[in-house]
Amino acid sequence: MREKLKRLALPIAAAILALLCLACLLVYSHLANMLDSQHQAERWQGESELKFSQLSCFMSVDQKLTLEQVYSFRNTMMDKFHEAALDIDSDAQLFCDAWSTTGKAYVSSDQGKGDVSVIAVGGNFFDFHPIRLLSGNYISPDDLMKDRVLLDEDTAWLLFGGTQLEGLSFKIDGVPFVVAGVIEREQDFASLKAYTSGMGIYMSYDAYSSIKGGGGISATSSTGSASGGSTSGGSSGSSGSSGTGSGSTGGSTGGSSGGSSNSAGGSVGIECYEVVMAEPVKGFAMNVAKEKFPIGGGVIVDNSNRYSFESVLKLVKQFGSRSMQTHGVILPYWENAARCIEDWCLALLIVAMVTAALPLAMLVIFLVRLFIRGKGKLEDELLPRAKERIGEAIRVRQRKAWERRYGKKNKDGESRI
Repeated sequence: MREKLKRLALPIAAAILALLCLACLLVYSHLANMLDSQHQAERWQGESELKFSQLSCFMSVDQKLTLEQVYSFRNTMMDKFHEAALDIDSDAQLFCDAWSTTGKAYVSSDQGKGDVSVIAVGGNFFDFHPIRLLSGNYISPDDLMKDRVLLDEDTAWLLFGGTQLEGLSFKIDGVPFVVAGVIEREQDFASLKAYTSGMGIYMSYDAYSSIKGGGGISATSSTGSASGGSTSGGSSGSSGSSGTGSGSTGGSTGGSSGGSSNSAGGSVGIECYEVVMAEPVKGFAMNVAKEKFPIGGGVIVDNSNRYSFESVLKLVKQFGSRSMQTHGVILPYWENAARCIEDWCLALLIVAMVTAALPLAMLVIFLVRLFIRGKGKLEDELLPRAKERIGEAIRVRQRKAWERRYGKKNKDGESRI
């Protein structure tokens, strides 16, 4: 019995390790698909045969991005699409983008007041970050008025004591705004760990720039000119046919008028720029960003395949240096959550590789033994039988040929000459 158990110990251990390896890979797959913010390229591509790449550009603390630079980069992308001979006159949507910055504000209503964190957004931000709505709607670049604001659940309870608040009025730094909807913060473990800013709101970047730099100008009046830049710029990302015209218009009109509303609020600046761009050849999007985007001392991250085995294994080379911050960049919570997931994926992949070693070794040994045994059986049994059958078939054919040539069969089956 003991001998039998000893013989089975290794196969049992290999089976357990194989199951552990499979479990690690399943958890890895789950984590890799957990964060919606990392998969906008897939959503944007849809059923199109054209590949897309998603990039995130994080500016350094001493260098903020302006709307004029965003519109200029949009025009540069369209020029690069021309050079790559992409059919931008079709209805294909060749890029979409979004930008954001963070800050603080004082909010108040008839029922409550307090300090909250602000994420000021522009472009198609909620396409990149489809946060769950509890009520109402997202704010978008198509909004004519820039006074609509999303509250998170905690802020909604602070100001109004509920979550069904669409259309209600409140103030941000003394400026009147309207509730567009209420969102629920991401509930995955990485986002919960990464988001540490407490109560918060999402509002238009144009409106935030106005109230922080414009001396208390109302959002509805101050963003009238800025909305031209936001809306026309946004339309350039919505379709390839209008991309050239709208992008140019957004670059000039939005750049000038957006710059006028942003001149007083120039200190606000854009901290994060995200873009999904057509990828006619591998590395096209990253090369365009590195060459033409004014990243300065910031960081550009390729989100498209960051959780592939190849990308995750590359993190091993960054061991030790990965935890060092040398760029002076304050990352938004969604990027910190994404990096947390990367670390977990790396750990799971290493465990999977280690646990797979014994089962793979035993599988190789088994296959080698099976091959040797099969080869021996082939040589000892199957080949002789095959040779005998082949020889018998040859003799039968020769006999029949001889009978057809020299003899005839009688009715009893006997041949005679």
